[in-house]
Amino acid sequence: MIDKGTIDRIFDAANIVEVVSDFISLKKRGVNYLGNCPFHNEKTPSFTVSPGKGIYKCFGCGKGGNSVNFVMEHEQLSYVETLKWLAKKYNIEVVEKEITPEQKEQADARESMLIVSGFAQKVFSHNLFETEEGKAVGLSYFNERGFTEKTINKFELGYCRKGYDVFSKQAISKGYKEKYLVESGLTIKRDNDGYYDRFNERVMFPIHNLMGKVIGFGGRTLRSDKKTAKYLNSPESKIYHKSKVLYGIYFAKKSIIQNDKCYLVEGYTDVLSMHQAGIENVVSSSGTALSPDQIRLIKRFAPNVTVLYDGDAAGIKAALRGIDLVLEEGLNVKVVLLPDGEDPDSFARKHNATEFYDFIKEQETDFITFKTKLLLDEVKGDPVKKAHLISDIVRTISVIPDTITRALYIKECSNLMQVDEKILYSEINKILYKEREKRWNREQPSPINPAGQALNLQLPTSDKYELFEKEIIRLLLNYSEKVLFNIATDDNQPEEKINTRVYICRELKDEIEIKNPAYNFILKEFESNLLTSKILHSNYFINHENQLVANAAADLLAQNHQISKMWSKKGTYITTEEDDLKKVIDNAISGYKYELVLNILQEIEKELKDSSGKDLKEEDLKLLYDKYMMYTQFKIEISKSLGDRIILKR
Repeated sequence: MIDKGTIDRIFDAANIVEVVSDFISLKKRGVNYLGNCPFHNEKTPSFTVSPGKGIYKCFGCGKGGNSVNFVMEHEQLSYVETLKWLAKKYNIEVVEKEITPEQKEQADARESMLIVSGFAQKVFSHNLFETEEGKAVGLSYFNERGFTEKTINKFELGYCRKGYDVFSKQAISKGYKEKYLVESGLTIKRDNDGYYDRFNERVMFPIHNLMGKVIGFGGRTLRSDKKTAKYLNSPESKIYHKSKVLYGIYFAKKSIIQNDKCYLVEGYTDVLSMHQAGIENVVSSSGTALSPDQIRLIKRFAPNVTVLYDGDAAGIKAALRGIDLVLEEGLNVKVVLLPDGEDPDSFARKHNATEFYDFIKEQETDFITFKTKLLLDEVKGDPVKKAHLISDIVRTISVIPDTITRALYIKECSNLMQVDEKILYSEINKILYKEREKRWNREQPSPINPAGQALNLQLPTSDKYELFEKEIIRLLLNYSEKVLFNIATDDNQPEEKINTRVYICRELKDEIEIKNPAYNFILKEFESNLLTSKILHSNYFINHENQLVANAAADLLAQNHQISKMWSKKGTYITTEEDDLKKVIDNAISGYKYELVLNILQEIEKELKDSSGKDLKEEDLKLLYDKYMMYTQFKIEISKSLGDRIILKR
C-alpha cells in the first residue's frame, strides 16, 4: 500500500497538461488546451484539458477525469501502478516492501507480465556488456553496425545467450513464474515439461510503450542458417499488440511534437541510426503492414508523416497499399526515395542530421504525386494499364476526408495523367456513394428477427431522472460557495448568507434520494459538512480515491459553461447561468420533482386501474384517490413555479 501522504504529493505534483502531453499533442486554446482524443477516432479535436481545474474532458466520447484517471484509462493500468508511474515521473519516492514471490503470483497478470518483461530487458542488457558471449557476439554486431554505447543504452538493447533454456531457468530461479514467462512469449513450454528460450542466441531490441515500459521484444539472429527466421517478435499478449505499437515511439514522441512531423521507416536499425544521427522524430512499423491503430498513434502527436523508402521498387509497391490508410485518417503524407542501394540505416550512418534534413527537404514529394509518377513509368502507352492506373489513383484520392485537399489532388493528377478533371470527379463520386451505401446498410437495424417477428425499433432513452440529478450536482460542484441570498436574523445579528451548497442540500433533504451513486455521494459529502466551516473544494472530488466519484466530478466540472444547459420553451438561452443562479437551481430542482411526481401519479393510476377487478376495501380505495389528488395538486404547484420559463433540454 502507498501511504496517504505520498498519494497527496503525487496528486499535487501531477500537472494535467504535462501528463497528457506525454501521450498526445496539445495546443493552447485560451485558458485550456485542445487535442485529438486518444480514446476514440476523431478528425476534429474535441479533447479539452483544463490546467486550472486539473481535469480533461472529451466532448466527443464523453470520457473525462484527472491525471490519474487519464493514465489508468490510456494505459489500462491499476490505480497503484498509475501512482507509481506518476511518482517516477515527478521523482517522488514511494517506499514499499520488497515484492516476494508470493506477492508476484498474486499480482495482476498484466502487471506481472510487465515486471517479467522488464526483468528480461535487464538480463539481456547485462548479457551484452557483462558476459564474454554477449560481448563477442552481440556487442560486436552492434559495434559493426556503428551504434555507440550511448545509443545501445538509450534503447536498452541486449543479447539472449545461447542455450535452450538459459534465460528461462535464470528467471524461474529468481522467483518469476513460468505462467507469465510463457504468456509474455519469452519462454516456450516443451512437451517434456522443459523450457525453450524464444530468443535463444539473438540480439535483442526491446519494444517500449508510450510510458517507456518494455512490452515486447524483437530478436535478430546472427546465424547464416536460411531455415532460421532473421527477425522474431514477441507473440500477441495482454501487454503487446503489434498492430497498436510503433517501435521507437516512446523516444520519438517529444521530437514529433516539436517538429510537427513524424518520419516513418521500416526496421529497428533504421530508427537507431537516425536517432544517432540526431533525427529523433522517427518510428518504425517493425516490418509489418501499417495498421489503423498505428496511424492513429502517430496522429496523436503530429498531422504530418514522411515515409522514407529505399530504392527497392518491389518493396515500394508493397508499402504503397498501407499509405491509403494514412490518407484516410486525414494525415498529410509525403515520400522520400533514398538513393539506390541505400536504406535509412545506411544513409543515416553516412550523413549527419543537417545533411539528412537537407536531402529530405529537396526530395520530399507528396504521396499521390509520387505514386502517380511511379505507376505512370510502367504504363508506357498501354491504354489498359493506364485505365487500371487511373482506377488505382482514384481509389487513393477518394479516401482523403478533406474535400479541399481532395480537389487539389484531382487537379494535379488530371495534369499528370492527362485525364479530364470531370472524369476523375465522376469516378470518385461513384466510390464515395458506394461507401455511403455500405455504411448505411451496416448501421441500419434489421426490422425482422430470425423468428420472423417484427422488432421494436425505438431507441432506448437515457434515464430522465439522471439528467436532472446531473444538472443539480453540476451546479452544486461549480457554485458551492456562491451566495444566493441573505436571511435576516433576530436580535440585530448579521444576516445569514445562504450559499448554493446550503440551499441545494436543504431543498433536497428528506425529499429526494439521488439515484446515481456518484452524484449521491457528492451530495452526502456536502450535507455532512453543512454544520462545519470546512469548504469542500472541487479538487477533493476530482482527486478522490473512488474513481467513480473522481470521474463524475471531472465530467461535471468540465461542463461549467457560462450559459446554462437549460433552455426556455421559446428556444432562447437564459442570459448567463451565474447571474441568474438561484432561478437555474430552482428550476432544476423543481423539474426533477415534477418528473418524480409524474412517475408517482402513473403508478397510482395503474393501481386504480388494477383495482377495478379486485375486491378492494372502500377506505383503501379512498386513500388511493386522496393520494392521487394530493400529488396532482403538487404537480400543479410545481407547474406554476416552472411556468413558461425553463425546461431541461434533452
